[in-house]
Amino acid sequence: VAKLCVCDLLVAQCDVNCCCDPDCSAADFSLFTTCSVPVVTSDSRLCSQKAAIYSLDVEANPPERIFKLIDQVNPSIFCIHATNYKQALSFSPAEIPTSENFDQLLKQFGSATFSAEPDSWNMDTDAQTPSDANDTYRYEYGVPVQTVDAFLRLPSPVVSSWCSDANPAGFLVNQATKCTRPVSVEECGNIQAVSMLFYINSSILAVNITVQSIVVQSLNGMRTLPNGSDVLRLPMILDELCINIVLGVSYHITYTDAGEIIEAAASFVLGAINKAALSIQQSFEISFTQVNTTPVPRSGNPGYVVGLPIRAGFRPQGYPFPGEILFAALVLNTNKYSQLTILQSTSNQDCLAAQGARTPVLFGYNMISGCQLRIRAAMKCQPLTQTLLDLLKGQSFPEYVASFGNSQAQDVHDWVPITHLRTSDQSDNDRIYNTFQSSCQIPVSLEIEVKWTKYGSLVNPQAKIVNVTATIATTTVKQLPSGRERTIPITSSVVFTDISSPAEPGYKAWPTINVKLPFDFFFPFV
Repeated sequence: VAKLCVCDLLVAQCDVNCCCDPDCSAADFSLFTTCSVPVVTSDSRLCSQKAAIYSLDVEANPPERIFKLIDQVNPSIFCIHATNYKQALSFSPAEIPTSENFDQLLKQFGSATFSAEPDSWNMDTDAQTPSDANDTYRYEYGVPVQTVDAFLRLPSPVVSSWCSDANPAGFLVNQATKCTRPVSVEECGNIQAVSMLFYINSSILAVNITVQSIVVQSLNGMRTLPNGSDVLRLPMILDELCINIVLGVSYHITYTDAGEIIEAAASFVLGAINKAALSIQQSFEISFTQVNTTPVPRSGNPGYVVGLPIRAGFRPQGYPFPGEILFAALVLNTNKYSQLTILQSTSNQDCLAAQGARTPVLFGYNMISGCQLRIRAAMKCQPLTQTLLDLLKGQSFPEYVASFGNSQAQDVHDWVPITHLRTSDQSDNDRIYNTFQSSCQIPVSLEIEVKWTKYGSLVNPQAKIVNVTATIATTTVKQLPSGRERTIPITSSVVFTDISSPAEPGYKAWPTINVKLPFDFFFPFV
């Protein structure tokens, strides 16, 4: 929360009254009148969490910004204290009917009664299936990844910035660390932690760690691919330099849905040091991907988390395909991390120079950005209109947004189509493609409204998006005399609207029951 700043919209420029903007100096804070965002928290449902508090000390000369990081306690009796029941934290995804599994689903759910409990809840430990015979290679979340001699190392700083090799890599725990390690040219060949062998010479039980790629970094920081086909490059002294020392390692682990690791790869960044170097900074990273899946970042599980990006995508062309099942997969869009984005404000505020600069729409955060468009007499209407549309909507504006933060691409009903509207101050919409001989109708703003609701249990409601509307507003610009210019503001905005329906007064929405409820009345919620 200390690094989160929702009002920081300008790049490398201080935003007025944005007390968390890292671009603002003490002189800027002295001119602020208030803090537009006084409190920043992560999840309001937690019983205890960190909160960043921002305020202004107006009695100081000059006025100063005050920042505090406190432990905030939730006064509600309905708050999350400990996630001790993992199955209640998310909704079980329904199995999508296909031509292959339809008969099996019909057999399971087609009768008058059926069990809603999955087979994994069977507590009969006497009957062991053949797939359970080899539990040695199966992992649970957070368990250290075992190797033949110990565990997979992911060096990290402990007390100081110096590297400690005692940090194990946890299964399904994506990590990224940086630390400092003492080195010298004379001893570089004897320091194990700067050699590639230190990170790949021990297999993960039955899986060998393979070298995926090697990048060589020069003394001035330039990175290139090495010449030759050598997979293993060991540290060596060459012309008073120690080359092939490890500056960075990135592990990528592939696993099955049963928790079995089937592949492990490592990517290296190798560098060189001279006699003046006393230490180096090393970076380490590890990521996990399930086999036969494409990794897609989540924005919640299942409901959206405030501050995380809204996920978006496209439907394949020609959907549905003839002869294919109805639940064809959605193809996520090609922008970074498949997110819904809007125009990003730039310091020079020039619309024609801001093309391509986008910022993701974060769930729960109302946002506004814009730029200034200078219109000259020589500009043509149709090219200018298309340029402004690309500026407001981006090169690939998505067609759908995910209802939940963890919606899968194949679950078509979990994706909400974006409704497009257009408002105009001119009745004849065909004039948008006229030339500047008389007038031209150009888009000047994009307004995105996201309607969401609380879904599921009242104790643990999940944020679900139910409707998204994108409205393009246009205005008419008349022909300018030769040599004249006109400046028009171009804006993008996002508004989030909570449409959850509370219990209306006068209705007996919460009756008092004088009976003892069954122990599983709130199942699967605790």
